[in-house]
Amino acid sequence: MAYINNPMEVYKLLNGSNCGECHEKTCLAFAVAVFKGKKTIHACPYLDKEVVDRYGEAIEKPNTIDENKAEAIELLKQKISSIDLSEAAKRLGARFSNNHLTLKIFGKNFSVDTRGNLSSEVHINAYIAVPVLNHILNGSGKTPKGNWITFRELNGGPSRYAHFQQCCEKPLKQVADTYTDLFKDMLEIFDGKEIASHIDSDVSIVLHPLPLFPIMVCYWKPEDGLESDLYIYFDSASDDNLDIESIYTLSEGLALMFKKIALRHGV
Repeated sequence: MAYINNPMEVYKLLNGSNCGECHEKTCLAFAVAVFKGKKTIHACPYLDKEVVDRYGEAIEKPNTIDENKAEAIELLKQKISSIDLSEAAKRLGARFSNNHLTLKIFGKNFSVDTRGNLSSEVHINAYIAVPVLNHILNGSGKTPKGNWITFRELNGGPSRYAHFQQCCEKPLKQVADTYTDLFKDMLEIFDGKEIASHIDSDVSIVLHPLPLFPIMVCYWKPEDGLESDLYIYFDSASDDNLDIESIYTLSEGLALMFKKIALRHGV
């Protein structure tokens, strides 16, 4: 069964005559109906048998981002069920009790059982679940070094850096620009600690999404005609404890959380 990404791909298979024999007013309307699953493609009497056979009784659309994340979580849970959680806890310096490994995520307790199920006193979403499970499976347990580097300097970072800027740093900067005081409060709500950074930013706060994975958010307010700026920095041992995809996912999730909180409480 072939994949169709949008109604126009269905439309290109049609003759464009708008004959109405499919009981839609136009070929484009038919294409939309097929894409939405309201009609099957063989309802058009003018398509070649080869086309009908290729696309079958329905259009199979690619998974959404949420569906992909859900599938990733299920796969990671299966992998968790095959490892010794008590040994993973020792490796990561986590607590293990009653068949649960417990970590501090943004200062809150998150527990994982032997089947990979996550539980916490706060809401758990895929942006947290995927990195946490990956960390338990693959984290080396190395202690942070205290040397701060950019996302681009991480292993695998250069090829993803443009997306990281667009989806992680830029949204956080927009929140900081619009709700500067609230932004600082939110960082502290997530158990952030303000530090005197050598980078000389107006706001420098360290967060711990994972105990062995600190990040530093630095924000420069607009001044003397210069625009504001914001960068996220990572400890140089970060990619020993978390893979680059999980680092990106965690950072994107942080930006989304801040944006939602700002929109809800910032006015």
